[in-house]
Amino acid sequence: MTLTLTVSDEVRALAPGFTHVAVEADGLVNGPSTEGTSALLDDAARRLAGRLEGRAPHEDPHMAAWREVYTAFGSKPSRTRNSAEALAKRALSDAGLPRINVLVDIYNAISVAHLIPVGGEDTDHIRGAMRLVRATGDEDFVTVAGGAEVVEHPDAGEVVWRDDSGVTCRRWNWRQGPRTRLTEQSASALFLLESLAPMPVADVEAAGTELAELLQKFSPGARITVHAPE
Repeated sequence: MTLTLTVSDEVRALAPGFTHVAVEADGLVNGPSTEGTSALLDDAARRLAGRLEGRAPHEDPHMAAWREVYTAFGSKPSRTRNSAEALAKRALSDAGLPRINVLVDIYNAISVAHLIPVGGEDTDHIRGAMRLVRATGDEDFVTVAGGAEVVEHPDAGEVVWRDDSGVTCRRWNWRQGPRTRLTEQSASALFLLESLAPMPVADVEAAGTELAELLQKFSPGARITVHAPE
């Protein structure tokens, strides 16, 4: 399994300091959250608190950079937070981090511990190449509202991840569509770790390595490839 991932020139121009690490995995074993993944999430929250030293997540320089980029493509970052900031805010709240399933718990733990947006996609449901582009506004984003499937469209100029069938994640890394979401039946996955300057590329690589190690620990027979930052 090797998926093609591309970042458009328009996105590169918008965010010259953007870097992403892709982790591809086959032969994964998913299922309900376990004591092990719950402990990972608790530890991630502790690591986050140590990293922030009393600051709010949006005051971290990396999160501030994401807010600037969100503003640049017309999104309001205080209302539509990037996935890492949203998770970090929840991790520090009384509610704590949600327990979803083994694979989602693992990548959420990495996101919170490293304060970096991380997404997971079921590659069996990806159609064609994955592209990070600025939307025209005509693309389909299939989601669920009120228990029913609905089709939305991104704003023109909004940064989205998409494949041949439509948008898989809106506002860069804000909201994933259910079509490619990792479920308890998922066995093959693509994980994307995304960063902006001033986060050092070495920090993104370290997060990708830790993610791969955890996937191997929870799915000992999995075949995992970490791709160099792009």
